[in-house]
Amino acid sequence: MQSVKKYLAECIGTFVLVFFACGTAVVTKCSVDNPAGYLATALAFGLVIVAMAYSIGNVSGCHINPAVSIAMLVSGKMSVKDFIGYVVAQFVGAIVGAAALMAFVGKESGLGTNGLAGVDGSIVKGLVIEVILTFVFVLAILGVTSKVENGKVAGLVIGLSLTLVHLLGIAFTGTSVNPARSFGPALFAGGEALSSVWVFIVAPLVGGVLAALCYKFLDSGNQTD
Repeated sequence: MQSVKKYLAECIGTFVLVFFACGTAVVTKCSVDNPAGYLATALAFGLVIVAMAYSIGNVSGCHINPAVSIAMLVSGKMSVKDFIGYVVAQFVGAIVGAAALMAFVGKESGLGTNGLAGVDGSIVKGLVIEVILTFVFVLAILGVTSKVENGKVAGLVIGLSLTLVHLLGIAFTGTSVNPARSFGPALFAGGEALSSVWVFIVAPLVGGVLAALCYKFLDSGNQTD
């Protein structure tokens, strides 16, 4: 039963992320030519994490992102069974969130999908920027959650870190750093968004694994000192 509660929490959290944050990108017409919408979208993604961290964090840890879950798996902080359960729940939440958003803004809005237009359609550049953004985001998560005494501020730090990577990344790819967040909207938007969504699944997972390996190396060095 406890596992079911954790998976449900992850599903709800990812639903909220897609519905509110991607929804904000749509209604504010987020683009580099619209600074207000750009900033509002970056803040929305960060604020959702803060809200969910302090509501479902005590249930599931508030990953709501397969890239975070794979980092926890590599770090030995979760089992393979839970990893699979979390990822399935996250994708379901993202799909339901995108479907709910579509009911309000329509498929033509783009649903806050990610794309490669900001990197001139370059798959390589898209992969690289997403790996870097995810690496920084997940590294921050691993660092702030490594000490129990950081518990009270962890949600805020993680939310601000997500805002940070969005402030740069939106201009390039719309910022994914989250395979589930990208897949849900792309599934309904279709077209180019769906054909390129693999970039936003692969790159964040790679970034998450690299962050976990890097933090494990840095942390083990500190322990030996």
